[in-house]
Amino acid sequence: MNAELFENLRLELRRGCLILAVLAELRTEHYGYALRKALADRGMAIDENTLYPLLRRLESQGLLTSQWREEEKRNKRFYRLSSDGELILKQLLDEWNAINSSLTRIIAGGRTVEELSV
Repeated sequence: MNAELFENLRLELRRGCLILAVLAELRTEHYGYALRKALADRGMAIDENTLYPLLRRLESQGLLTSQWREEEKRNKRFYRLSSDGELILKQLLDEWNAINSSLTRIIAGGRTVEELSV
């Protein structure tokens, strides 16, 4: 098997999932490092070089708001979903659930979920 091909496809698959994970986690306010840690603790590790550009892009799209505040004698930028972000997150979760249901049926190919060994 071509390891490079697998890695490229894996990264492509994760890219959309990371957006959904970041939006969902930012229903509660976090600063960058705390967000990274919360995601990693839930099994969705993300590199700083991926997270911060993603946060800037989501904010420029109007899905996040941010605010600089001093905490523990350091300035930190806190992020949270905007009202548009909340609406988009709901729509994306609906889409995710529909895709997940379809994929489960496609992968099962008539077998029960318990019979799958993918």
